[in-house]
Amino acid sequence: MATQLSINQTSRIQTFFSELENQKSLLTNITDLHKTLTTQLKKIDETLNAKSEALDFKIKAFSENTKNALENLRTRETEIPDRQSSLEKLVMEQKAAAIAEIERTEELGDLSHKSVAEALKVYSRRMHAGELIRFLVAKRNHQMTLKAELPAAATESIDPMRLVLDAVEEFVQMKLENAPGIGDTRWACSLLIQSVVPIKEVVGAGSSLRKRAAEVLEKWKGALDGREGTGGVAGTEADMFLQMVRGFGLKEKFDDEFLRKLVVEFANREDMPKTAVALGFGEKLVDIINELIKNGKEVEAVYFASESGLTEQFPPVSLLKSSLQNANSISKKESANDFEVDAIRSIVKCVEDHKLESHFNIEDLKKRIESLERGKAEKEIAATSTSKSSNKRPNSNICPFFRPRKAGRFSNESSSSFHYRNPCNTQLPHVPSTRYSEVYCYSKTPGYIGSQAQSPVALSQQQYAYMSGGTGAYGEQGGSHTYQPTNY
Repeated sequence: MATQLSINQTSRIQTFFSELENQKSLLTNITDLHKTLTTQLKKIDETLNAKSEALDFKIKAFSENTKNALENLRTRETEIPDRQSSLEKLVMEQKAAAIAEIERTEELGDLSHKSVAEALKVYSRRMHAGELIRFLVAKRNHQMTLKAELPAAATESIDPMRLVLDAVEEFVQMKLENAPGIGDTRWACSLLIQSVVPIKEVVGAGSSLRKRAAEVLEKWKGALDGREGTGGVAGTEADMFLQMVRGFGLKEKFDDEFLRKLVVEFANREDMPKTAVALGFGEKLVDIINELIKNGKEVEAVYFASESGLTEQFPPVSLLKSSLQNANSISKKESANDFEVDAIRSIVKCVEDHKLESHFNIEDLKKRIESLERGKAEKEIAATSTSKSSNKRPNSNICPFFRPRKAGRFSNESSSSFHYRNPCNTQLPHVPSTRYSEVYCYSKTPGYIGSQAQSPVALSQQQYAYMSGGTGAYGEQGGSHTYQPTNY
């Protein structure tokens, strides 16, 4: 009986502990599930907060854009009468100028007597894009005059956008063919585009002209991609291409990723931030700025953030300080002098452009630039002097018949007006004066003066040979040109 009671009690105890283990396992599972749910709820809450902030930012930006658009509409409505009268006046002036141009019999080649402004107007009125580009190239040394006169001259044309498109089409064809003079043509087309095509607005163009522009830009895109054997893209071309896309309203014709890559790759171009904002990248501007910061282009990121109104999200002061720290860290490495100078210069210009002098000591940065340039100049002078001294090697086999070098007045040997490549230490032999038919003397400039100017290198080998036991330059076979020592 006692044994039976003991067995029952043991069984009950084991059952109790089993239930305890089950309860413990259940509590552990509930605790883990609670932690998982808490973590997920926290992440959901953070995501909702971020989306809420982004939505608030978009609503604020949308409200500002709507407000600005309404203000622009009111302004344009009030300006309509004035613009209408001014356009009527302009049309009458262009009509009179076109009639006068048609009545003239002079050819395009006879424009040498005209000023730059008059010649530009003639080419624009006649819609001769090729001749206009060649004229710009020919007058490239008058860049300031061309930049000042070309915008007004382009308005004299019947269709300025078609004039620009004709010039760009000719440039693209030259690029595809690897024609010579592509650099000058690129510069001239860029100047014409900047003068005619605005950055921040789409110019009115007919459907046929826009279709033709799309075809030309598609060919150009192939060249920018490095296809067709064109060798890639230059920064100026990226500016030109994007401005043409914006001007003709052709953004939807091209892949956003391709346009974004052009913007990021050539973000250091002066007008690139304005072009990127005008192209309407919208939310992608944040990604563009983040990519610029990731690539170490903090200064460019400041310009993009300022132009797009994202300075709160990307504070300019912190970005410029980060750029300055990067420049200082790289300056510790060898051959980083030029990089640091360029980096500090760009930082100084950015600070001045955005009025951030209160956060940076501009004078210290400028002194740092002067110090780096001074050190670079000293290194170049030292390298040049070392190179010159190493190049002066005497030739042990051949000793030209040169007069021994005189002792200079000063310790610096560079004061001599005539320098010898290979000085000769051999004593010159005495030659009787009766053998000399002409008198030669040394000039202050390299060369010899006599009845016939002649370089020592150009003289025959017989005239320079010196043989101790025979007739050479001092015998009868030595030639008609003989030499006499000259007193300095």
